[in-house]
Amino acid sequence: MADERDAAAGSGGSLVFAVNGERFELPTVDPSTTLLAFLRSQTRFKSVKLSCGEGGCGACVVLLSKYDPVVDEVKDFTASSCLTLLCSINGCSITTSEGLGNIKDGFHPIHQRIAGFHASQCGFCTPGMCVSLFGALVNAEKANRPDPPPGFSKLSVSEAEKSIAGNLCRCTGYRPIADACKSFAADVDMEDLGFNSFWKKGDSKEVKVKSLPLYNRNGDICTFPDFLKKEICSSMSLDPTRYGWYNPVRVEELQNLLKDNDFDNANEMKLVVGNTGTGYYKELKRYDRYIDLRCVPELSMVKKDPVGVQFGATVTISKVIESLRKKDNSGSPSRGGDVLKKIANHMEKIASGFIRNTGSIGGNLVMAQRKCFPSDIATILLAVDSEVDIMNGARSETVMLEDFLKRPPLDPKSVLLSVKIPNWEAVRKVSPETNTMLLFETYRAAPRPLGRALAYLNSAFLAEVSFGKISNGIMVDHCRLAFGAYGTKHAIRARKVEEFLTGKVLSPGVLYDAIKLVRDVVVPEEGTTSPAYRSSMAAGFLFEFFSPLIDSESSIGFLGNTLLADSSKLKRNKSASDKMRTVLSSGKQVIELSTEYDPVGKPITKSGGLIQASGEAVYVDDIPSPKNCLHGAFIYSTKPLARVKEIKFEPKPQPGVTALISFKDIPKSGENIGSKTFLGTEPLFANDFTEWAGQRLAFVVADTQKHADMATNFAVVDYNMEDVDPPILSVEEAVKRASFFEVPPFLYPKQVGDISNGMAAADHKIISAEIKLGSQYYFYMETQTALAVPDEDNCMVVYTSTQVPEYTHSTIAKCLGIPENNVRVITRRVGGGFGGKAMLSMPVATACALAAHKLHRPVRIYLNRKTDMIMAGGRHPMKITYSVGFKSDGKITALELEILINAGISIDFSPLLPKNIVTALKKYDWGALAFDIKVCKTNTPSRSAMRAPGEVQGSFIAEAVIEHVASTLSMEVDSVRSVNLHTSHSLDLFYEQSAGEPLEYTLPLIWNKLAMSSSFNQRTEMVKEFNRCNKWQKRGISRVPIVYEVSLRPTPGKVSILSDGSVVVEVGGIELGQGLWTKVKQVTAFALGSIQCDGSGDFLDKIRVVQSDTLSLIQGGMTAGSTTSETSCEAVRLCCNILVERLATLKGRLKEQMGSINWETLIQQASLQAVNLSASSYYVPDSASMAYLNYGAAVEVNVLTGQTTILQSDIIYDCGQSLNPAVDLGQIEGSFVQGIGFFMLEEYLENSDGLVISEASGEPPLLLAVSVHCATRAAIKESRKQLLQWGGLDGSASIFQLDVPATMPVVKELCGLEAVERYLEWIVGRE
Repeated sequence: MADERDAAAGSGGSLVFAVNGERFELPTVDPSTTLLAFLRSQTRFKSVKLSCGEGGCGACVVLLSKYDPVVDEVKDFTASSCLTLLCSINGCSITTSEGLGNIKDGFHPIHQRIAGFHASQCGFCTPGMCVSLFGALVNAEKANRPDPPPGFSKLSVSEAEKSIAGNLCRCTGYRPIADACKSFAADVDMEDLGFNSFWKKGDSKEVKVKSLPLYNRNGDICTFPDFLKKEICSSMSLDPTRYGWYNPVRVEELQNLLKDNDFDNANEMKLVVGNTGTGYYKELKRYDRYIDLRCVPELSMVKKDPVGVQFGATVTISKVIESLRKKDNSGSPSRGGDVLKKIANHMEKIASGFIRNTGSIGGNLVMAQRKCFPSDIATILLAVDSEVDIMNGARSETVMLEDFLKRPPLDPKSVLLSVKIPNWEAVRKVSPETNTMLLFETYRAAPRPLGRALAYLNSAFLAEVSFGKISNGIMVDHCRLAFGAYGTKHAIRARKVEEFLTGKVLSPGVLYDAIKLVRDVVVPEEGTTSPAYRSSMAAGFLFEFFSPLIDSESSIGFLGNTLLADSSKLKRNKSASDKMRTVLSSGKQVIELSTEYDPVGKPITKSGGLIQASGEAVYVDDIPSPKNCLHGAFIYSTKPLARVKEIKFEPKPQPGVTALISFKDIPKSGENIGSKTFLGTEPLFANDFTEWAGQRLAFVVADTQKHADMATNFAVVDYNMEDVDPPILSVEEAVKRASFFEVPPFLYPKQVGDISNGMAAADHKIISAEIKLGSQYYFYMETQTALAVPDEDNCMVVYTSTQVPEYTHSTIAKCLGIPENNVRVITRRVGGGFGGKAMLSMPVATACALAAHKLHRPVRIYLNRKTDMIMAGGRHPMKITYSVGFKSDGKITALELEILINAGISIDFSPLLPKNIVTALKKYDWGALAFDIKVCKTNTPSRSAMRAPGEVQGSFIAEAVIEHVASTLSMEVDSVRSVNLHTSHSLDLFYEQSAGEPLEYTLPLIWNKLAMSSSFNQRTEMVKEFNRCNKWQKRGISRVPIVYEVSLRPTPGKVSILSDGSVVVEVGGIELGQGLWTKVKQVTAFALGSIQCDGSGDFLDKIRVVQSDTLSLIQGGMTAGSTTSETSCEAVRLCCNILVERLATLKGRLKEQMGSINWETLIQQASLQAVNLSASSYYVPDSASMAYLNYGAAVEVNVLTGQTTILQSDIIYDCGQSLNPAVDLGQIEGSFVQGIGFFMLEEYLENSDGLVISEASGEPPLLLAVSVHCATRAAIKESRKQLLQWGGLDGSASIFQLDVPATMPVVKELCGLEAVERYLEWIVGRE
């Protein structure tokens, strides 16, 4: 009502709002401008980050506050600023992470706890996390709950964890973030909180509570400033002539707008509520007018009465959930109320909280009807016979939701007014007195239980059942069965199945026939992914709904007459898809600390952690645009092999476009080069011939990033396919056509032992088994970005987010045809890399430099997520064929491999892969090891290094072989692993000089320690017992070892002491979030501290590590392989030793004169006496330390319900003496979770032309994530044994290939797509 009055108060006002307490008034603005675009381009508040641009990652989250002057109440909710239109926040207040606290005003306890729990690595996602948590804290304080103890909030642990459920982090593994959130919860168990910098092990609960940064519940953060409250009373509607934004406040006004002649062209007009639909359906065209529907009372009302509940179409999904959960005033339990609560529970699994807060129920249904959006809401409302009201012109009508969905797409000028959900208890008169009961359940099969993952299938079932005294069974009186999102235009009612079940007494035979009918009804359309899986899930969900109602003699379920009086006793099978699980459970971290080299080895908080949390850390795209700055975007090829005849824009011209840069614009003295390694180069642009889908064809330069991106959507490329050979898109085709990259002999690994003798010694052999491994996208939170600024004398300064500034520097100079001393590349920090900001960042920076060079203006780019995914090749796919010989006790005597690596079109780092694969493979003693590894050149994007490149695949291959051997021998796989672990003798044979001393081989010790600390043997027995007692859930357990060979590279360093005693450090390594700067600071403090001045205090506070600058520190090399922190530290230590040596003599003289001397005095005197206070070094590792081995092992327990759930993971990791355990712990957990993504979740989908169509101590532990895959395999094996018993499996239960990633469809297929039918047949047969 307040919205209505505000909007009706007048017309013709300006756009007024507040950001972090500051007033903004805009006289005019493009109505398509998003809040994110405004904040990032027009304010100093850069904490809101653009990452996915779809509202799916949480990097752009803000707190949006609205004031209602009638009730004097502020409503606060989180929102996705990348989707929120600026005009829609008129009269609102915005709070970003800078508004919570900052370096000048002091940091908020959220920032302090995030930093103190080591919950920030690259830091790009951290401000969004902080705002999401703050939003939850603000709203918890408004709840009618008891006051919590001092320092805590009214939040519960579960709510604290869920507050960040929609926020993505690619670095940390989430555990420390969840701990920071939980630390605010009133019901938190302090023992449950993980490793942090606030307390020491053994501290009491009281000490721990006092150690936390104090949270003041009545803090001084005002989310809605008083000055804005005063303005709310005046006119708040916008002048449509200035903004193109209309705020109708009555239905009649809306009708007039829609029939107005100015709105005849519907393509120029857009109806909006929260604009969240653009996260899924990108806006490719420009709208001149926007009609905001939120102020029309009929569209924003909520009505509840005995026959149902009605929602206006603009009511947000969050508001719908809240309303449906409100208790009935009667106080009596209601089955109809249960239906509404279950609808609300299901809605909470849809999207993220910050999307539900602004997205409307009507918008969701209109997308489902008009654009075939796979809506969950449409499905669940269909099952309860919901109705909708539609307005077309002056005419309104009420239709059933089912009929609405079947109609042709809604006319752009038609409006959905409201949705009505009936109260089923009132409608059907269902009650225990009438011997009937109402049952309702919703189901959802999605890759992730919470968040934005779209469902493979969703369904909702409502049934009215009664107890048949004559039949002595449960009769279905009526039922509603709805299915959606399975690859159909819209959700449907399974009418044939409903008719079949109505009036029947449930039995195994009846349920079997019903499930067969479901399979006939739920048929995905052609082209849908995993069609068999989706149909199988439909059958499985129906079985799960009805099976508890079947006679107990069938051993499926039970229900007696007495139970009808108390439906709470009906034990339903709750699937993983049906439960609202807490996001994370507890975690424990045990580390060994050393004070020998203090502060080295101390778990200090990450350097820059606080300013990352507050959003003040500056990333490349946060650098303010210089005057006259232009923005670029790439036009890429959609054909894998073709001649490029012409690139043009249709329609022409495109707004804001300044130039189109291609290979023709490269200076005559320059080269068409986009990236380079010591192995080869890749062109910046295709010339007249494109060689892969995704190849850069041209670079559009425009006045804004939005205009540049929009222009690429209207670029038309004319291809000529005549006389062009078919492209090579697979490794098999590459072999046929002998398309390979040469691997230099010094990079090709050595074979071990005699393969013929090894095979001859075997009792058993497996010949030519195959494995296929797919790719994985980096998904760094910050996409590729660069800013190039022309400087005097034909020079170029380039700011870029890269892991390889030195290579980027050289590439730019070569492309522009200028000396390298004319180029300067600066990198401060990177918002996530994982290898993707090495080779792949170079062409982005080079294209900006080329455009800036040609146009004599600054040029910058921030790649949109879709383009980034298409152009980034990702992890190397492979095909592996292996033969293995082994003894009857499981000891392997020989392993022979043929590996085909898909390297894509360019050489990149691909020739390094064979060595990496074999190094990881060698973690077991294979007896003899032989291999033929080919690096295949294909017409696909270049595959580049991604976290543990080759090693992660090699580790998986090793485990796949071990599993296969165990299955063949019917042995426990853990026994086969144990018998094939290295002895120190075999380790020498396989790893030669890298093996080190026998005492350094700690893997057997770790292996046994893991079994003890994780209670492996006891849990194995518990898993067996669980599997015996459960048909529809299976568990598996696994532990795996890794041996990781680490390579060190030469690295430069420079340490300078300024006149006040503060220290500035430069290193070749780049801060990617791995804590490199933090470790460098620690080593610098330790090394300079050896001068032992009096009262020098904490040296760490005197030290600053500065950004990489390729003209200041040369030969920086690359930051990769988890060792750059260590080599950078060693380079800095050498510098400090030089400085200490220079200062020691002076200190001795001064001490004789003065008695005692502090650090500042020493440095002042050194400056006066012309002591050189700057030292540089170049650390070159000797051959003895070039490589060493790391060991680790992990164990997982998995529940199998088609969806895999990790119940517990134990990791023991020996990384030697850690420079900073807190930082290394974060790397271990983060890379482990990223490995889970590769092995279990992240599908890398390509079309037939090889174009990516996916939607939207860092390395060794990633290899350990294979244990999740192995444990899943163990659970599948148990399920298959059961299936074999039911007669539903041809062949072996234990010998099968589990693909990577082991997604839900893959797992379900191996467990039996028709498992339910086979079980029911088995039951019927027994009867």
